[in-house]
Amino acid sequence: MTTPAFNFKFIIVGNSAVGKSCLLLRFDEDRFQPIHDVTVGVTFSIKMLQMDGKDVKVQIWDTAGQEIFRSITRSYYRDSNCAIIVYDITDRTSFDKVGDWIRDVRNLAPPECQLVLVGNKLDLASSRAISTSEAQDFADQHNLIFFEASAATGENVQKLFNECVSAVFNKAKNNGPSTPKQTVVVTDSEKPKQNCPC
Repeated sequence: MTTPAFNFKFIIVGNSAVGKSCLLLRFDEDRFQPIHDVTVGVTFSIKMLQMDGKDVKVQIWDTAGQEIFRSITRSYYRDSNCAIIVYDITDRTSFDKVGDWIRDVRNLAPPECQLVLVGNKLDLASSRAISTSEAQDFADQHNLIFFEASAATGENVQKLFNECVSAVFNKAKNNGPSTPKQTVVVTDSEKPKQNCPC
């Protein structure tokens, strides 16, 4: 297997029960599981894609939304190329907390990390608590890509992830292929001094 020209790390964040794991499952396996265990800590999936004839490896990290796991999941923000912030269009509280998630990402992820706002559960639009225009205005104010999607029906899920990969790929293409960070060990060839006072 050839080494991918680009390695990207995505994180999915948002309140508990907004459908983060369901969105990932729909993208990864094109299926929906309405009842599943709550994510504890983080889980991840790897997708191999082709962009402009180049192999692209995307690691997608699904983080727990509960407050008790926040200190654990925050460590996964480092080196992220894209943060997908999910809220439930029928749950006003999940939308009101989006600002907190944006702050976390902007404080902990690299400055070039692409932020994407996703209103999930579009299949329940008749019960929506946040209008599309309100969410779009919020996204515009914070310079976020915005989508509404449904993990249940699959509506806009593929499009959402394709847009994320495309945005990150175009940024990376201008900076050259990404490679995993390497650790350089520096050694001193001189013998240690005896009786050092330090």
